[in-house]
Amino acid sequence: MTALLRIEDLIVEGRPPSGIWVETVHKCSVDVNAGEVVALIGESGAGKTTVALAALGYTRPGTRFANGRVFLEDRNILTMSAAERRDMRGRDVAYVAQSAQAALNPAILIGDQIAESLRLHKLAEGDEAKKRAVQLLDLLDLPHPEVIANRFPHQTSGGQQQRIMVAMAMACQPKMLVLDEPTTALDVTTQIEVLKAIKGVIREHNTAAVYVSHDLSVVAQVADRILVMNQGDVVEEGLTDKILNSATEEYTRTLLGAVKPKPTRETATSEWNPAEGQEPIMTVRDMDSTYERPGFFATVEREQYVLHDIDLDVYPREVLAVVGESGSGKSTLARVMAGLQPSLRGELTLGGEVLPEHSRKRTKEQLRRIQIIFQSPDQSINPEKRVDDAIGRPLELYFGMHGSEKHDRVAELLEMVGLDADYAGRFPSELSGGQRQRVSIARAFAAKPDVILCDEVLSALDTVVAARVLELMKNLREQHQVAYVFISHDLSTVASIADRVAVMYAGRIIDAGLTKEVFAPPHHPYTQLLINSVPALRRGWLEEVIGSRETEAGMRSNVMLHDVPCPFRMRCPVMIEGRCDVESAPRQDMGDGHVVYCQHTEQELLAAQDHP
Repeated sequence: MTALLRIEDLIVEGRPPSGIWVETVHKCSVDVNAGEVVALIGESGAGKTTVALAALGYTRPGTRFANGRVFLEDRNILTMSAAERRDMRGRDVAYVAQSAQAALNPAILIGDQIAESLRLHKLAEGDEAKKRAVQLLDLLDLPHPEVIANRFPHQTSGGQQQRIMVAMAMACQPKMLVLDEPTTALDVTTQIEVLKAIKGVIREHNTAAVYVSHDLSVVAQVADRILVMNQGDVVEEGLTDKILNSATEEYTRTLLGAVKPKPTRETATSEWNPAEGQEPIMTVRDMDSTYERPGFFATVEREQYVLHDIDLDVYPREVLAVVGESGSGKSTLARVMAGLQPSLRGELTLGGEVLPEHSRKRTKEQLRRIQIIFQSPDQSINPEKRVDDAIGRPLELYFGMHGSEKHDRVAELLEMVGLDADYAGRFPSELSGGQRQRVSIARAFAAKPDVILCDEVLSALDTVVAARVLELMKNLREQHQVAYVFISHDLSTVASIADRVAVMYAGRIIDAGLTKEVFAPPHHPYTQLLINSVPALRRGWLEEVIGSRETEAGMRSNVMLHDVPCPFRMRCPVMIEGRCDVESAPRQDMGDGHVVYCQHTEQELLAAQDHP
């Protein structure tokens, strides 16, 4: 059988600041048959995306095709004219990016963006194109597709945006999909939604796909074959089961070893407990927040709240993790604590002192004591400034450092995060993703804070790089005696770093306590869902988990924050009619400081959940 896509002896070159072209991909060959999913895996910089983009005849700025051939059926993509490539892209080969938020046009309605591809390739016009757009949204299991078609991207969740990207890619029923880390930054339950959608459309249309990923647990659910890449070379390839169960290359075994286990009491490593009588360094009390501030005569409906009745304590030198799905309110809570998002009600304190809600009203000392590290250093570090400017700014602002004193301190901070001092003269574009995140960490520690808010700081990094950055953060916490508020959807990572965990759903904290207690039954049914949604390193896991009531309900429902009934009730496998849909969930004390907000008693929850 002739392969649908054939990449033969591909050589790609990159041009570093020195100006001398160097090989980044070395004589790489890939075959993909119709209906087959081939995964390219490896660390950042392995060449995965570079090879995958060759299926579109595309190279990123600063790179070029130096040799090789890329055939789609019998057509060599690399010898096509620019017009022929434009016609091929979207019609025959379509691309799904890692960040739908960056790829979707924020100013155009979703239905119009999907219909645009149909009109561009003259496959449908007018009302027919819009009708087809709605059908595609429905195919991808999006709730109320007619409504979503008339929304802007920012009015949908991260998981919905990623499925919208898949719908757009499938608009012209292409023969080939290029999927570039489509679930990397998604929470575990949203990832299930997107993987189900991708697998469904590929099977229904017999579409071939190249799936780029660093996560072998995810690849195990969708790929027929795996190619392992390292520094521009294919170092191992084979059927998925063979790679998962009998890999021969040491590098492949390293990637397999980096797969994180499902969180349990045993994987929770912290033995932390606050000293008797110790006061928290930071508190959040009775906190409500919304994206919209009410007008003079306006009121905010309860369903518009994004945070409701939040109570948290952060103790000196602890790691408090805040976990939950996309849209649960985790990042909003971090922004409220940092003074970047206003609150409607409640109080923040730092060292016993009440904090103004707006950062601009806080003193320089208050600002210094709370720092934040964002998910994407690409968006939080100025691309026009060198690294020494990024790290040096807090040194100037908080300590008045200039000249050689600042220069020496920047060098110390770079070495502290595992980078050579000469990185100070580089621009962010000259660094890898992991290196840029290390710069963000150095910038936060430059202020010598008491609390660092870590907002999904590892979610955009591959597993091996993320493990190194996580180990760095553990060491820095010990050395500098700083507290972390660790915002994450990755429960396995949380189990390895957090002392305590607060689980959020629909703007509320519903489960909280020591990490080893939260990750062991009895816990809230939602916590159980999150734990069960961590992908297993075996084929067939996705099909097993899709059938659960709480997962299915979550795929089609929009969660709203209600004042009285439990917001999780429509997804809960143990919902009590007449109570969960009527009464506010009471606080249940599970012992050892573990608190669950649920109608069920400790004994009832234990009976409903499997023991580890």
